[in-house]
Amino acid sequence: MEGKTILITGTAGFIGHNLSKRLLQSVKDCIIVGIDNMNDYYDVRLKEERLKELSASENFIFIKGSIADKSLIEKIFREYHPHVVVNLAAQAGVRYSITNPDAYIESNLIGFYNILEACRHYGVEHLVYASSSSVYGSNKKVPYSTDDKVDNPVSLYAATKKSNELMAHAYSKLYNIPSTGLRFFTVYGPAGRPDMAYFGFTNKMREGKKIQIFNYGNCKRDFTYIDDIVEGVIRVMQHAPEKQDGEDGLPIPPYKIYNIGNNHPENLLDFVTILQEELVRAGVLLSDYDFEAHKELVSMQPGDVPVTYADTASLERDFAFRPSTTLRDGLRRFAQWYKEFYMV
Repeated sequence: MEGKTILITGTAGFIGHNLSKRLLQSVKDCIIVGIDNMNDYYDVRLKEERLKELSASENFIFIKGSIADKSLIEKIFREYHPHVVVNLAAQAGVRYSITNPDAYIESNLIGFYNILEACRHYGVEHLVYASSSSVYGSNKKVPYSTDDKVDNPVSLYAATKKSNELMAHAYSKLYNIPSTGLRFFTVYGPAGRPDMAYFGFTNKMREGKKIQIFNYGNCKRDFTYIDDIVEGVIRVMQHAPEKQDGEDGLPIPPYKIYNIGNNHPENLLDFVTILQEELVRAGVLLSDYDFEAHKELVSMQPGDVPVTYADTASLERDFAFRPSTTLRDGLRRFAQWYKEFYMV
């Protein structure tokens, strides 16, 4: 990727920022063109801090705008001719898709279509895009394999991510665009998304409020630390699916899907227990914090699934990579960051 121009959408987001930062640090002479609409779905100060850090590099170009703006996307591709595109811009969140569906159609469907169209017209070497573990929906078989059928989404968010995979496949087939979809599993870490459960739990514990743990604490999540996600994305970026023709002389779609998860689901109650221990250790919570008095076990909520569990065999086979950060290490880094950022 040396000397190449890389377009990263959602660059002020959690994954987008960490990926951009790592590329600017480790890839010689690469130019990162970032786009983000800087919406207020969560605390904009976090996005501004991330952007400020990236803007310190002269190899970073930022454009404020939406990927749903077709003329803007066309202008960016015409002006910068990115070699590689990483589409991370999306309206995130399962529960928010129940109350504000319009945002998901605009960003996740129309926005993604605009990216595909631009890749088609400007000969991009590789399109990498964020999918989600939520596409597995109500599947009962675990661990989730990319060979499994994913036809039963339980939220609009999941349906839009599955749609992205289908659209990318069609464009790969029709226009021979190498594309790789990455199904991320519950990403967490410092400067993460405040709408994620671990962040919300932390805020409530600090405020002395009750924290609700769904499915009576029996949910299991394949929590994946942000540095592991970024390492996986970078390895995938460098190896576009090969272009080749089938027996009929037509292109075989240069199209791949991978899970990026920890391959080790954790019980939600255990997760929250470790989180509060690390918050006490970091000084975010007082040493006599009474966890038992503040936790409330409640039933499942709409759009949620009881377990996420990634089969990462194909990621290991093709890229010799598997996430390795332990839950305690990851939550310790989050707790330390939280203390510093919010000056607890």
